[in-house]
Amino acid sequence: MEFLSNILTTLAPQIHFIAFGLLILSGLNFPISEDIVFILSGAISVTLAPENIYFAYAGCFLGAYISDFIAYAIGRFGGRKLAHTPFFKKILPEEKLQKMEFYFTRYGAKTVLFGRFIPFGVRNIIFISSGFSKMRFTRFMVADIIPLSITSSLLFYLGYSFGENYRDILPYLDRYKVIIFGLFLAAILLVFIKRFISRRFPPKDTEIIQGKRTGI
Repeated sequence: MEFLSNILTTLAPQIHFIAFGLLILSGLNFPISEDIVFILSGAISVTLAPENIYFAYAGCFLGAYISDFIAYAIGRFGGRKLAHTPFFKKILPEEKLQKMEFYFTRYGAKTVLFGRFIPFGVRNIIFISSGFSKMRFTRFMVADIIPLSITSSLLFYLGYSFGENYRDILPYLDRYKVIIFGLFLAAILLVFIKRFISRRFPPKDTEIIQGKRTGI
């Protein structure tokens, strides 16, 4: 984080270009936290370059959005052969890839919609998997831009509000990530439980109709 902070502080007048570039690298699976870039950009631009505040946000938003397209394109045009290369086996093992493809087959764009809120490097795995699954590009664009608008505005505003005291946010940011990740897992669990119950205990109306058809 100190490295990112030093870069953005030193080049504050060009923060919109720097943040854009950092987020593009994040889409290429470089170890750069998208959330931290948004917060730092909001904090540094309001304290050192307030005249560029809107450009800073635009640079962050476009950088994050385009980096998602890059991850999608890697999966879409690289194909399954790419998944078997040593590099991608490390970040996207076959077991994870099969799970992601299962989610896309069953839930479609909802996987991207909710997956964007998941931290810990899961986002890029989801975006790459959406490409592997041949998800339509227009659906991906719409499903991605909705949650991105929420998270980008929230994170940038936090940095903007705290200014020089942005470091105070970071411990709570980790908690926010854990909570969001937990809610996502809970939502998936609830869906599976609901489906299990509906199959195990079908509605009585359905049983009556089936009985009539079989003459019982």
